[in-house]
Amino acid sequence: MRKIAVLAGLATALLVAGPAAAATAHDDTDNLYSAEACKVPGKSKFDFHIYYNSAQSGAWRNIGYSVYNFADVPDGVAGAASPLRFCSSGAGAGQGIKNNAASGENSHYKYTARVYYNSGFKGAQDVMAPYQYIDRFVHVFNQDASFQWT
Repeated sequence: MRKIAVLAGLATALLVAGPAAAATAHDDTDNLYSAEACKVPGKSKFDFHIYYNSAQSGAWRNIGYSVYNFADVPDGVAGAASPLRFCSSGAGAGQGIKNNAASGENSHYKYTARVYYNSGFKGAQDVMAPYQYIDRFVHVFNQDASFQWT
């Protein structure tokens, strides 16, 4: 009976954890390799969309989990890391996201999206409430280094 209660508690904890939970290696791998990352924004299960150009234009990337450093995302291989890059064929496609993003959009119904000037969720930031977008970042325009759900 005790074993069932422990398993039920663990299952509940896993179901309750959402984007606001701290990123793990699995989350980082999803941000790097999931097909959701490069789907058309709004059609992806990943609810934060970051764009190379202002006004949500140019290349984009959908992000599902917090990213400690856009240039150094653990890729699930022992000690290896890769930069997070823009998808699509628009302006900026294939470029690293770090210090190259101009706008963003939060399509999550509950969590606030924050893009930070420095890695590690530090420094100046642009904040987007649920269902909010920013046509041109004010504090991190082409100086973005990390992303976090809060």
